Amino acid sequence: MAKPLPPFSCTFSPNIPELLYDLKCSVSVSTYQAGKLVLISPKNREELIQLPRNFPRPMGIAVKGNKMAIASHDEVTVLTNDPKLGKNYPKQPNVYDSFYTPRASFYTGQLDMHDIQYGSEGLWGVNTRFSCLSLVNDDYSFSPKWKPNFISDLMPEDRCHLNGLALKNGSPKYVTALGQSNEKSGWRTNKLQGGILMDVEDDTIITDGLPMPHSPRVYNNELYVLLSATGQLSKINLQTNTVEHLKDFSGFARGMDLYEDYLFIGLSKLREKSSSFRDLPIAKKSVFAGIVVVYLPQMSVVGYIKYETSVEEIYDVRIVPNTIRPGLLGIMRPDHKLGISSPDRSFWIKPPENKKSVEESDQNVTS
Repeated sequence: MAKPLPPFSCTFSPNIPELLYDLKCSVSVSTYQAGKLVLISPKNREELIQLPRNFPRPMGIAVKGNKMAIASHDEVTVLTNDPKLGKNYPKQPNVYDSFYTPRASFYTGQLDMHDIQYGSEGLWGVNTRFSCLSLVNDDYSFSPKWKPNFISDLMPEDRCHLNGLALKNGSPKYVTALGQSNEKSGWRTNKLQGGILMDVEDDTIITDGLPMPHSPRVYNNELYVLLSATGQLSKINLQTNTVEHLKDFSGFARGMDLYEDYLFIGLSKLREKSSSFRDLPIAKKSVFAGIVVVYLPQMSVVGYIKYETSVEEIYDVRIVPNTIRPGLLGIMRPDHKLGISSPDRSFWIKPPENKKSVEESDQNVTS
């Protein structure tokens, strides 16, 4: 009898390690279903290695400079990269070329935060429960800055399932929502065809009738969006407000990032018992969770990563640039409190006696 596969087992196309190695980047993936942030990086040009780290229901990921922010169940955690800590990490010295450790937590309460993005005013979040865009700070649970014009007041009712955010010139520009409703959970009544894309500056709907839109992104001055319920990558013609379908995938498409000319797109395997997803057009075709890589100039799929165990649903995908072996410590274990950073030097404090490290180890991945 074959042994069961270990947690987070995955397969990948043979070119993925070489691609990430040559691009000098790693991939961060949030899976709220598994309660993990996963970093996937090239061990060499033939192998991948991944670090699954515990976060309570992680959703949106934001990466800018030496910062990484993660929206989870009831807080937003900000991690800072300190390569010196990575070089001297007691468990694996001289392994990591970057090392992210938690440096701040904003206790937002249960906002059901979806996309988050670093902008010129700070860290923006899509506050799904209150149907608005807000800034993350330490003054309030959230500071509301914009809501769709059809939302009458800010109540914790998830009226339109606002989810996706695209910035332009450092400011919110486009958002996606699953419905145009001003009633509690009203988006659910027409979730397959009620999705909208809005212009934040003009407070207008650009296009509607979309099948569960997510992950709007502005790349090269063009607006892309994932239509999750049909598994499509699409581009919006902002002159005519029409939708051009570019690529079909066998999965619930959600989470996207561009690096160089490569789009990294998350796909989810929908749960049959899910009342929200089981009746979607893509449900029967959604056979795996993972990442597909699309070469944007030719709109061709050039690689994939497929999870065999543990991961069924992915929310966000973000590239971590200029690193091919990142380390990261989560917030659920005490290890991160032993790493001390200052502007000039960094230290690891010896843990108390009989207190062993309980952070999960790196995991080699084989194709």
